[in-house]
Amino acid sequence: MTTASATENETRSARPELTAALIERTGLDDGLLTGLVYRFYAKVRADDALGPIFAERITDWPPHLERMAAFWSSVALMTGRYHGRPMPKHAVLPVTWDHYERWLSLFRETAQETCPPKGASHLIDCAERIARSLFMAGQAARQEVSLTPPLR
Repeated sequence: MTTASATENETRSARPELTAALIERTGLDDGLLTGLVYRFYAKVRADDALGPIFAERITDWPPHLERMAAFWSSVALMTGRYHGRPMPKHAVLPVTWDHYERWLSLFRETAQETCPPKGASHLIDCAERIARSLFMAGQAARQEVSLTPPLR
């Protein structure tokens, strides 16, 4: 796990001025975000409701954690490090809003434990928007499937 500060290990970005402003405003950097990701997913894996869902789908955790660190770097610091499509993977998960609420509860707790207050607030705002978007995508995907007539 990497926990170097931005001064020890500069956060790379496709938008350096924007990223620098976000680092300054939030106190976040890639090292801190990586630490948050590792701590958060340790909680998720141990959680009775979320752990089994993740265990069924993720067998090689180190690459997943690095991908999640890149994702949060892109979301929180606008670095452009993450290149992926999370919607399709999340839309098919067998989850309810209660699962997203649990995920958010663990995320809020971890962000507040790990980050400076402005950084935690920024991340929590992002996480809440992401959770709503993923949940709605899942709802839409299930509705689309249920509305599709069977093939004959």
